Amino acid sequence: MMIGLTMDKLIALCKGRGFIFAGSEIYGGLANSWDYGPLGVELKNNIKAAWYKKFVTQHKDNIGLDSSIIGNPNIWKSSGHLDGFSDPLMDCKSCKTRHRADSIVQNYASKKSKKISANMCDSELEQFIVDNKIACPNCGKSDFTPIRKFNLMFKTYVGPSQDSASTVYLRPETSQGIFINFKNLLRTNRNKMPFGVGQIGKSFRNEITPGNYIFRTREFEQMELEFFCEPGTDGEWFNYWKNFCVKWLSDLGISHDNMRVRDHQQSELSHYSSATSDIEFNFPFGWNELWGIANRTDFDLKAHSNETNELTYQDSITHKKYVPYIIEPSLGLDRVLLAFLCNGYTEEPLQKDNRLVLKLHPILAPYKVAVLPLQKDQQILQKSNELYTLLNSQFTITYDDTASIGKRYRRQDEIGTPMCVTIDFETLENNTVTIRDRDTMAQQRLGIHQLLEYIQNKVKF
Repeated sequence: MMIGLTMDKLIALCKGRGFIFAGSEIYGGLANSWDYGPLGVELKNNIKAAWYKKFVTQHKDNIGLDSSIIGNPNIWKSSGHLDGFSDPLMDCKSCKTRHRADSIVQNYASKKSKKISANMCDSELEQFIVDNKIACPNCGKSDFTPIRKFNLMFKTYVGPSQDSASTVYLRPETSQGIFINFKNLLRTNRNKMPFGVGQIGKSFRNEITPGNYIFRTREFEQMELEFFCEPGTDGEWFNYWKNFCVKWLSDLGISHDNMRVRDHQQSELSHYSSATSDIEFNFPFGWNELWGIANRTDFDLKAHSNETNELTYQDSITHKKYVPYIIEPSLGLDRVLLAFLCNGYTEEPLQKDNRLVLKLHPILAPYKVAVLPLQKDQQILQKSNELYTLLNSQFTITYDDTASIGKRYRRQDEIGTPMCVTIDFETLENNTVTIRDRDTMAQQRLGIHQLLEYIQNKVKF
């Protein structure tokens, strides 16, 4: 992690420069609700475009889907979410704060280097807490209520009445929309195994303990791929997608010092998974899951087949019929956006003070170029506007003619703009401009006719 970075510093930068604002702020806010400002929405869109390009449009085996947020409630019955998608909650009797029992146990075990099962039942969690006299994180006392189950699904209603017949749920994950469309995708695209389906969309979980800024929120966006393959080939594809995900992050500038892959032990695996690996990132609050890659086996398609119709695949050549296995790389957009911000945040010591630079990969940077007229001369301003129009047809750019050129450079450094183009009196004489690099601060003189090609080469991905 970059030296000097704290969450307070990052949050201040994001609010001050227009990346992220507190949601409903003028009404006193809403806990763990966030709005993305002008720079934040550009960064989000650039991340989504980079993911979709590599995982869908440029991958010969994959196609896209956009499924509905509200679906038939039987989807969540078949998938197990209605019965099993819940958190084990305990209240501290002393300070009245509420906690997840599994989180308390996991944090304790991690500090004490104890190995525990990730699938402990409620009674085992309660007994572990009592046996080890685990204290409340808030007040330090060890006196908890018994565990109560809290379902994470957001419930709502369709139609004029509010009763059990009109109850529906906001989706807690995007993947189920892909599974229930398996037959439609096979029929319309004539897909052959293996093939994947990528989707970007909002999901909702009524988290009881959200936190760490945008790391864990109740409303979030997912970028998920469900890759269908023949049983027996799933191990090979699992490793393929794990390496593919690591390379995507690395190619976009995530430092290997800030990233690691952790393979789950057998005791940690979810009931549907035969193998799971987490790509973890070193956030200011510690190492945490960034990206999960899971071998979901044939659990999901069989679960929906049991309640609807047979979701199978038949090879047109061998006539072999089977339920495909599924490899799922699942990434939270808000979480990876936070990782890119943390990874790029850099404070560099200069002679008089520190320079704050957001070293985002050029393809992710909200603005690719800043057009900066050196002086407010009428001819220079006219030339600057002409250059702005030229570049704006190809790239997302910004224009700034306020304050000294040094302050304007610093402003663009803080928001991650990789290049600044300065127009001056020499521009009027020979049609050249000064282009400054964000990371090195190096400057060079280029002809305006060279700019488009120069910038295009810089923002390739």
